[in-house]
Amino acid sequence: MNGQIIFIITMVCILALIVYLQVKYGLLKDASTADKKPYSFARTQLVWWTWIVMSSFVATVLSGGKVPTLWESTLILLGIGSLTTVAARITDISDGNIAAATENLNYLSRNENGESFIIDILSDKTGVSVHRLQAVLFNFVFGLWFIYEVWKAIAKVKADVDQSVIDHVMPLIEPKNLALLGLSASTYLALKTQENKDINNTHP
Repeated sequence: MNGQIIFIITMVCILALIVYLQVKYGLLKDASTADKKPYSFARTQLVWWTWIVMSSFVATVLSGGKVPTLWESTLILLGIGSLTTVAARITDISDGNIAAATENLNYLSRNENGESFIIDILSDKTGVSVHRLQAVLFNFVFGLWFIYEVWKAIAKVKADVDQSVIDHVMPLIEPKNLALLGLSASTYLALKTQENKDINNTHP
């Protein structure tokens, strides 16, 4: 079977799993007390890149019968998503502890009802924010580019193909491009820590 077809099938199967986990367990949503839990940008970013990289990896193995050696840039890319999610969760726990101590749990931004997927990931406590828009656009555009590069390269992958061809299916990401993604994630996290900072001055 053609490698590109395998890639499409793999992406669809993993996407179906993600949708199931979201519907069943709220995979992409914040840990929240709201009736309609808002979607989480950090979780969405991690799942977005996990979906792309895992689909590329599995499709390459199925097409060529060999395991690709991941570029360091790919590992850093997944690391940015993982660290963003971990740091966002730590911030949420810290804010939650302060809110519990001051009996202001309803003041937390994550405990407000969500509106829609797009609005939720673009919004902080004050509404749609430019730093979240920047992060979403950068991740979306780089993700589409990554998929396109894999799509082109995997067409050359066959059972008897050389290992070097296998290793080059997933594209090498230049350090400056990784820095751009890292910078947008850092900006998001820096401003996220300020979302609930005035909680001590708010009374239930």
